[in-house]
Amino acid sequence: MTQYSPPAPGNQESGASVEEFGYKQAMKRGTGRFASFAVAFAFVSIATGIFTTYGSVLNTSGPAGIWTWPLVIVGQLAVAFIFGSLAARIPVTGYSYQWMSRLANPVLGWIIGWVSFSFLGVVVVAVDYTIASTVMPVLLSYEGTALNAWVITGVVILCQALLVGLSTKWAERVNNFAVTAELIGMIALVLLLLIVGFVAKEVNFANLFSTGAIPSEGYLSMGTLTSAGPWMLGFLLGAFTIVGFESAANLAEETKDPARVVPRAMWQAVLASGVLGFLFLVAVTLLAGDPVELAKSGTPVADVISRSLGPVVGTALLVLVVIAIFACGMVILMTGVRLVWAMSRDQRFPGWQGLHKVSPRFGTPLNATLFMFVIGELILAVFSTRTDALFGLFAAATLLPAIIYTGTVVLYVVKRKSLPPSKGFALGRWEIPVIIVALIWLVFELLLFRDSSFVESWVYVLLMLALGAVYFAYLLLTRGAKGLVMPDMHSIDAELTADASGTAKGRHAEGTHRR
Repeated sequence: MTQYSPPAPGNQESGASVEEFGYKQAMKRGTGRFASFAVAFAFVSIATGIFTTYGSVLNTSGPAGIWTWPLVIVGQLAVAFIFGSLAARIPVTGYSYQWMSRLANPVLGWIIGWVSFSFLGVVVVAVDYTIASTVMPVLLSYEGTALNAWVITGVVILCQALLVGLSTKWAERVNNFAVTAELIGMIALVLLLLIVGFVAKEVNFANLFSTGAIPSEGYLSMGTLTSAGPWMLGFLLGAFTIVGFESAANLAEETKDPARVVPRAMWQAVLASGVLGFLFLVAVTLLAGDPVELAKSGTPVADVISRSLGPVVGTALLVLVVIAIFACGMVILMTGVRLVWAMSRDQRFPGWQGLHKVSPRFGTPLNATLFMFVIGELILAVFSTRTDALFGLFAAATLLPAIIYTGTVVLYVVKRKSLPPSKGFALGRWEIPVIIVALIWLVFELLLFRDSSFVESWVYVLLMLALGAVYFAYLLLTRGAKGLVMPDMHSIDAELTADASGTAKGRHAEGTHRR
């Protein structure tokens, strides 16, 4: 292993300096445009999201539930634009935690940071559990159980933690390869499914508008006070999948020219995932056969692929799916590590004394990586004996980002007139329409979670908030409110101007004194 040398402050390649925000450059800026896009795209990972949730949508909304997907894309694209506008102004690791702390106040910033940590902790398990529960049993022809899913998921998390903790460069290389493979594989998968389906005359257009086992009467209902209608529940397919694009912003301090690169990476990841994901959903649904029978399967997407393309091609494409899901989990883990490190750098996270350190040998937040690994394994253990673990995990991993996005968008709405200057991306005349679309979508999304099936998700959120409240009370008691102030956002040029002005005033005063 070669020794890691911290980059010099004010790296000119970066296009931005963390010194502006009261920090010193601690990690090397080596993430380029494609790598930044790959981070955002890998977190979204349409392969992961669709493989995880398609079965649930068949059971709650029927095949017609896929038509909610385009609406989710429009809403999440609006959110991505707002996040991009904030990332272009405050390109610092910690994303929503940093933005909320600096633009609103440190208390709200800490809360949104803790909610983000709670989300990242559970979603990495939800994603990796997909490999063990919905893909590997079909790929290797064995019966999936709660026990073997637990073991496989635990090993996957360990491998991801080793990559993230020992080398950011190699983690990005693996991710770049995986994203390239996912893009090529998903395009090939869509084309092969459609070609084979039409040649074999197995395409059924009626499936696109079928409600499956769900009664058509009341299908478009909004539901009741404690239940969402079948059509509304279909939105969970896109709401779970099209999240995590903001992960690119959490690597801002390691990205070259982040104020320009990160916003573009986020909205491009949403758009690319949206278009390709919808084509894949249409192809799978056309070849679903009897959707009522398919809904009974624990691995519906894998079943369609294997049945339609045969064992050889189907196996090769499932291997690509495993690679994509592995990269998705790895990027989520990396994002969680950076958030823990950023909050620890500000002395606001439990165990910050060790978690804020960057390994001089590897140039990574190694201690924070070990911490996130342990958290992931603990969450996995909680769900290890449950046969419905996947639904519980993905439900919690859908609710939490909705809360984070809503809080961040509201922050932008309230502070948009007093934001610092943009360094590379701005909404311009589209600002108001984008805000309106984002708010309508987020309010609608949050209404989904009034359904009684999400009680456990709310319990998880409330439990994590309660744990956070205990630690936050400790911070207030030991430091007081003044001890939570963020490092100053300041301009180096302004300081130089002020210094020059101060020097001139000093000389003028000295001359006056002499006279």
